[in-house]
Amino acid sequence: MSEVLLQQQAVFPVTQEELKPLKNKMLNWARQFGIFLFLDSNGYTTQGGRYDCLLGAGVRDVFSPFTNSFDELYAFHQTKRSWLFGHLGYDLKNELEAQLSSAHQPRHRFPQMQFFVPEVVAGIDHESATIFIEATDPAATYRQIIETPVSEATSLPELDFQPRINREQYLDIIAALREHIRNGDCYEINFCNEAFCEDAVLDAVATFQRLNQLSPAPFAACYRLDTQYLLCASPERYLRKSGSQIISQPIKGTARRGVDTDQDQLLKQDLLASEKERAENVMIVDLVRNDLARSCETGSVQVDELFGLYSFPQVHQLISTVSGTLRQDLPFTDALKYSFPMGSMTGAPKIKVMQLIEQYEAARRELFAGSVGYIDPRGDFDFNVVIRSLFYNETSRYLSYQTGGAITWDSDAAAEWEEMRLKAMGMERVFKA
Repeated sequence: MSEVLLQQQAVFPVTQEELKPLKNKMLNWARQFGIFLFLDSNGYTTQGGRYDCLLGAGVRDVFSPFTNSFDELYAFHQTKRSWLFGHLGYDLKNELEAQLSSAHQPRHRFPQMQFFVPEVVAGIDHESATIFIEATDPAATYRQIIETPVSEATSLPELDFQPRINREQYLDIIAALREHIRNGDCYEINFCNEAFCEDAVLDAVATFQRLNQLSPAPFAACYRLDTQYLLCASPERYLRKSGSQIISQPIKGTARRGVDTDQDQLLKQDLLASEKERAENVMIVDLVRNDLARSCETGSVQVDELFGLYSFPQVHQLISTVSGTLRQDLPFTDALKYSFPMGSMTGAPKIKVMQLIEQYEAARRELFAGSVGYIDPRGDFDFNVVIRSLFYNETSRYLSYQTGGAITWDSDAAAEWEEMRLKAMGMERVFKA
């Protein structure tokens, strides 16, 4: 009997009133496990996801390759035919492209790629208003979850973050990047800056709950890997597979929210009308189209939505949707292999800008600009883009985040700094009284 058949699945009804406290209970119940991944769509239904939230907790098996990571991931999934939860680190780029490397000091030390076969899978399906649980004893697990107390609001420490690159240095780097663009080395580059806090003592799960309350996002995630935590409020999908369909939804184009409805509407109109923001979006859409074409049927790649305007608590964003049909002769992991790292976090041309990112950024990206998500037993998957995220090492007490944006020839350095700070405030306000 295969390992997956030892698991059983049961389904239980969920009312709308039970939804929010049930998600809280699921996350608090998961605290007992050294490894878990909690994914929360926060009620957003326009992104094409199936689950309102999904949890993989505990470990029956772990996959963490050293080479040929995507091919080995496919082979592992073929053997297990089970749920896999885990992550793709940005530094997988070094395996995919021989001319790339990473020299900056790693501080959080997430493995380059790691997936786990969970002991328990629990998911709320918003279409059927149910929670399914896959475990050796689903009914007992369900009782444990619903008997878990709902956590009360926890006070968090007031923390100040130190930027790795200060404003003056940042403006100089943007000028240097614009010179690279003028010289034809590249035409768009995603440049990011780390901010950090040392000797931070905090409850990581409570911190995620506060972040998720302040900045609810469709691809939020709370990920524990022993003493390492990712606390993620991402609005962006990297890649989703459903059957043979592959979709990617890159974000490029950001505007702040207004202080009232009238100003908010004007800022949305300005974002839609901005030639610079639209140009950034088109450049990345073209890059994503080329990436998907490497694993999809010829002629199947198309742009389903261009310049979709979506609003989140702190910002408005331009989101486009690109889709294609996966080639039948390829393993499903090729869709990931040939599009990673995602174009919205690199730029174009991709290899050159990743070399420039390594040259000009002052911190290693590690899991930032990577992805977390799941692969189901059929080989369908959904992965986010790890942005708007806090990273916490419980042992070293090192807390950090990274934020940035796309730099083009039309970029104004001071405006880029302000956009980066706008995104940063989504994390920093978690620790303000």
